[in-house]
Formats: sequence, C-alpha cells, structure tokens
Amino acid sequence: VFGLGGVGLSVVIGCKVAGASRIFGIDINPDKFAKAKELGVTDCINPRDYDKPIHEVLARMTNGGVDYSFECVGDIDVMVSALKSCHFGFGTCMINGVVPSSILSFEPMLMLSGRTLKGALFGNLKSKDWVPKLVSDYQAKKFNLDPLVTHVLPFDKINEALELLHSGKSIRTVVKF
Repeated sequence: VFGLGGVGLSVVIGCKVAGASRIFGIDINPDKFAKAKELGVTDCINPRDYDKPIHEVLARMTNGGVDYSFECVGDIDVMVSALKSCHFGFGTCMINGVVPSSILSFEPMLMLSGRTLKGALFGNLKSKDWVPKLVSDYQAKKFNLDPLVTHVLPFDKINEALELLHSGKSIRTVVKF
C-alpha cells in the first residue's frame, strides 16, 4: 500500500478483511507507521531509507514483486513505482490516488509482461448497493474504522482540522456542527 493516509489505511483494512497475510505499507512519513501496524501492516517501509528504487526493494523482499499494489498518494511517480512493484507476469496495481490533470507515462513492457493496471474512485463500488452493506459490516464488527478518526473538533475549528490533515498529523477529523 503506497501512502498511509486515510485512503491507504482504509485499503489496509480491506486487505486484512480479504485475508492478506503480508501487507507492506510504504510512506515517507514514519510517524504513520504505528497506526499502520495497528491496522494490519506487517512491513513498514520508508523509501528514503534505501539507495535503490522502492520497486527493487519490494522485489527483493517478495521474490519478484507483490501480487497486488495500491497507490493511495495521487502522485504520478508513485503510480509508476506501484506498477513496477507488481510481480512480473501476474501482479495487479490499483490506482486510488486522485491526481490533478496529468499524463501517466511508463514503459509498455510493464504491461506486456502480464501486469494489470486498474483505477478506482470510491473503490469502484456502486454506492447505493455497497454503502448499506459496508455500514452493516461495520456494525457487525467485521472491520473497525474507529482508528481512522484521530481528532474531533467543533465547526469553528475547521481550519485547524484542515491544517492537521495537510500536515500529516491527522488521518480523519470529524467536524461537529
């Protein structure tokens, strides 16, 4: 999982629910690693701690690459790294990060070698069908979203809530009216 903010940590929760046994969490902010481990990340990696590109680090750690990668940052270079981190022949990369209008460019051989690249907004779910199911599963304690809420502030502190989010000190802040 590339990016351990609110979207990335939600992906981690989904990976756990799906039965993943090993989950790599990649982020340049090591302050996010404790929460990531609490939610199910088994290996936290800061790309700045390595001399090699992160896809090479992951390939070495996984005997060729990951089965699935999830890009949750919204950065073109991270998207390409996530795709390159997928296993040659069968890895799948899901792009979840929103990017301002930009062009994604990579070597065609990444796709011709059997990797799959997908993109999703809102998890590629039909909200009218899936939101009630997700609420029901949450209420049935099939997964826990509570750790994603790190702050609760009154509406008059909305600017503080945004600053917490932008500074990386908050995953999600509930603003009460």
